[in-house]
Amino acid sequence: MAIENGIQEEGVVKIRSRTRAFSNKKVEKTECPLATFDLPYVTFFYNQKLLLYREVNYEEMVEKLKEGLGVVLEFFYPLTGRLGKDEEGVLRIEKCGDDNGGVEVIEAEAVDISVEELSEDNVSSFMEEIVPFSGILNVQGFHKPLLAVQFTRLKDGLALGCAFNHAVLDGTATWHFLSSWAEICRGADKISVMPFHDRTQARDTRVKLEIPDALISGEAPVSLEPPLPERIFRFSDAAIEAIKTKVNAGRPEGTPPFSSFQCLGTHIWHAVTRARGLKPDEFTVFTIFVDCRKRVSPPMPASYFGNLIQAIFTVTAAGVLLTNPPEFAAGMLQQVITSHDAKAITARSEEWEAAPKLFEFRDAGMNCVAVGSSPRFPVYDVDFGFGRPERVRSGRANKFDGMVYLYPGREGGKSVDVEVCLTADAMEKLEKDSGFVMI
Repeated sequence: MAIENGIQEEGVVKIRSRTRAFSNKKVEKTECPLATFDLPYVTFFYNQKLLLYREVNYEEMVEKLKEGLGVVLEFFYPLTGRLGKDEEGVLRIEKCGDDNGGVEVIEAEAVDISVEELSEDNVSSFMEEIVPFSGILNVQGFHKPLLAVQFTRLKDGLALGCAFNHAVLDGTATWHFLSSWAEICRGADKISVMPFHDRTQARDTRVKLEIPDALISGEAPVSLEPPLPERIFRFSDAAIEAIKTKVNAGRPEGTPPFSSFQCLGTHIWHAVTRARGLKPDEFTVFTIFVDCRKRVSPPMPASYFGNLIQAIFTVTAAGVLLTNPPEFAAGMLQQVITSHDAKAITARSEEWEAAPKLFEFRDAGMNCVAVGSSPRFPVYDVDFGFGRPERVRSGRANKFDGMVYLYPGREGGKSVDVEVCLTADAMEKLEKDSGFVMI
């Protein structure tokens, strides 16, 4: 879609302007290191989030959002920079507060699209026009903003699409930023929880990555497969409680109760494996991106701004998974989660530092179910002064067969929205699986 004079007239979504936002105050610290926990994600795509708000005064609210952005960037200054290398070739964030940096701000309109259409359980075909930076690798942050936000006027509301460079921050840090931005827009003089920026406290080993120049420049072809079907399955408070009760009913005596996450994870893993029709001897992997803030030694504060996650894997044969009762899979998940302590985290970090490897977002395992995001993130508390979001969901980036995002349900309690990406055949079977879809 060609853009002339900053205006895009073609497509469902029309881009009206592209500008840059900067911190309102001078940024004193213009550089920030990338730690071992950040570097594996440089060849992932930008992490995309979409928040939908109904019945707002578009002009008034966009002005408030832009004003608040300038304030909140004072505290989250790394987002105003660009990726770079120090004199030894080690990656870092630089140009924070620099005229050559800044956050990309896009204003657009899609006046024929309603909030309800974008809130539907099946993902809209024009999602890529609503959320910016689709198909952009994090490594392109050398010359692209580390954060892009798009305000799209809808028929009956506002779509706020955000793209975050995943080499700079993880999900916990993402929602800390969004919550803080909303806090400022609601009239606060300062944010209630300041971000913790010293990444050397989490890991201070310097690692040099060999990244092809063509990847950095964006000249290298990026493998973008046709989008797979995506669907949101909504599990009520009662459904989550029923799943948890069922899985815990067979829990071996003397073992700790299975958590809601372990029970729901088991429920999803079983259903997806059934839908795929895997042979009994085919392996399947359940992958979890674990927040390590409280697990490292010494623990890092919840406000640590960066990536502090690691992927952990549970592997078994499809036949073993499905012929055993659900407490078998829940027990495996419980064991791998519990055992990923400070010692295991350090060992994983040292292993990667000794032989650094560039990962792709698909590298989550064979026949995998890979779980990102968390029902604990305060996604429906992001109120900029015009009410809670109508819906929150992810964009199309970093989606592959078996990728799952978990969000809290809007109705609160223990309710969870499960966003699933699968092949068309498997998705059709999953939708018809009465053992999975619970009312």
